Amino acid sequence: MDNDLLLGQKLAAILPYLNEKQRRLLLATEARSLGRGGISRVARASGVSRPTIQKGMDELDYPTTARIRQVGGGRKKSREHDPTLVGALEALVDPDSRGDPMSPLRWTCKSTRQLAQALNQQGHMISARVVRALLHEAGYSLQAPAKTVEGRNHPDRDAQFQYLNDQIKTFLAQGLPVVSVDANKKELVGAFKNGGREWPPQGHPEEVKVHDFPDPKLGKAIPYGVYDVGRNAGGVTVGQDHDTASFAVASLHRWWQVVGGRAYPQADRLLISADSGGSNGYRTRLWKVELQHFAAATGLQVTVCHLPPGTSKWNKIEHRLFSHISMNWRGRPLVSHEVIVELIGATTTRTGLQVQAEFDTGTYPTKIKVSNHEMAALQMTPHPFHGEWNYTIMPTSPEPEL
Repeated sequence: MDNDLLLGQKLAAILPYLNEKQRRLLLATEARSLGRGGISRVARASGVSRPTIQKGMDELDYPTTARIRQVGGGRKKSREHDPTLVGALEALVDPDSRGDPMSPLRWTCKSTRQLAQALNQQGHMISARVVRALLHEAGYSLQAPAKTVEGRNHPDRDAQFQYLNDQIKTFLAQGLPVVSVDANKKELVGAFKNGGREWPPQGHPEEVKVHDFPDPKLGKAIPYGVYDVGRNAGGVTVGQDHDTASFAVASLHRWWQVVGGRAYPQADRLLISADSGGSNGYRTRLWKVELQHFAAATGLQVTVCHLPPGTSKWNKIEHRLFSHISMNWRGRPLVSHEVIVELIGATTTRTGLQVQAEFDTGTYPTKIKVSNHEMAALQMTPHPFHGEWNYTIMPTSPEPEL
């Protein structure tokens, strides 16, 4: 159990039986025995202010015979002489008040200073320090928003996850390739600060630019990943142009040429798990047209199962590949595309993850229109269950790629 927690429990058990001066002396003795930082630790554990504990330490050094204040003596708490204070404060910080256009803090940051100012305007004389104490007593604390809301859930969300899982099991049981694909976030290329820390010599951190303005010559890096679920291996193409469906399928094609075709020489089918949006989204026409070209070039029957909308964080590539890449280059400035490729390729895990990385210097124009005629020409068969999310594209030519 935490030492401060034990200290708090001990003090809570004995302090009620002591008078005011005895409490100060006990707390001062505990603080002195803890050494450096003892006053702060005892203050946190007991809820008594640091000046009170310091006064007790002075009394240990210079004993006095001053009279002891009776129980209940001293200045009354703000909420005792202002019974409506706590209710007024909670009304200001209550989330429901966000919908009240007359609230004085409707459009401002609710700092303790601003809360105190708003209460003073209502006739409650209070300081920011007392506001902070009242908030803690009422169970409030400073917290950042937590990313837990995924948007409106589709009624067939769980059923789609089950369908995708069944497809993966079927393909893996037959020794067929299953890949999870997605584009990672774009990275600034150059001497820019990257999140995380490294171990340089003390006092000699790597110097980077103060502002994160993109370098017009270096631009950005666009990592697109293909994670092989069965082999726990990944392939990442680092692009420099645009994250389009053409780039996505080109990255898939490159992975098949370099790794996939050799790892699965007998495979005639491929299962792709992809997000529902972005360059590989189920609404993206160009994604399907490019997959048709990929199927024709490789002779593969390509089955695609998209994750339900709003569930991209459950894509296996996110936590089995991209997360490890981010940890591998944390704290390192990504000064060039070559450095990014090297860092990605050096990513490994204790479970045996291996990553193949390549740099793609190609250009991928945006705003390419796909006509209804092109869509009708696709050899695409929607599955009986949510055909917009699950479909299979047949190769239009049996010719194997060179």
